[in-house]
Amino acid sequence: MKLIAEWPAENAAAAVVPRSAEVVTHGDADRVFPLASVTKLLTAYATLVAVSEGVVELDEPAGPPGATVRHLLSHTSGLAFGDRTVIAAPGTRRIYSNAGFEVLGDVLTERSTIPFADYLHDAVMAPLRMTRTTLHGSPGAGASSTIGDLVRFAGELQRPTVVDAALVTEATSVAFPGLAGVLPGFGRQNPNDWGLGFEIRDGKSPHWTGSRSSPHTYGHFGQSGTFLWVDPVAQAGCVVLADRHFGPWAARSWPEFTDAVLVELAG
Repeated sequence: MKLIAEWPAENAAAAVVPRSAEVVTHGDADRVFPLASVTKLLTAYATLVAVSEGVVELDEPAGPPGATVRHLLSHTSGLAFGDRTVIAAPGTRRIYSNAGFEVLGDVLTERSTIPFADYLHDAVMAPLRMTRTTLHGSPGAGASSTIGDLVRFAGELQRPTVVDAALVTEATSVAFPGLAGVLPGFGRQNPNDWGLGFEIRDGKSPHWTGSRSSPHTYGHFGQSGTFLWVDPVAQAGCVVLADRHFGPWAARSWPEFTDAVLVELAG
């Protein structure tokens, strides 16, 4: 954790969440940070709850013609990054889309008749006791949270209690494999593998996780200086929240930090 002291952030907090060992934290675990796109992990998990409850189905129509809930979650709906313009046929390109997650929030609101922020709270925050986490904007980037709350979420991903483990496995496996696309901040990747809301590390290079991260590592990072990953091979997760926006410092420091964490975990 000492590497964090060298980061150009006024405030940063972190946690390593082993599957079967004690959590290690650094910084103020109760400080609230904007999550930016790490929000998508929470929205994706709420969608899995909705699937479990029969509110929606992964392969029901949603979004542009021919697209489904699965397409929206995996950034293959064909929607543009920032608006609802259709720029590709569903399932043909991996186009990272905030707009797709906003459509997803609208779909869950319509199907459940509950405003999405309330559904997210009831489906994810309440059962996991994430009492400091709120959605105050876009389902793609509008949540704020703490290390303490995201430790619970990282633990849930490794030992699911809110969603069936088989559905979590499906969500953290590649959807529509082989599609190329741009990974924001790291350029074009071929393939640019993604699960259902969870980015899959696979063989991407460059990447925001480390060279020691297994190809099965999944998670997300946010432009506000945040990330969450789970590496099933290392049997651990890691959460970092900072008040310095993503930039060259993060592209350089995050992989170094992740590798140091994995070395420490390997003992």
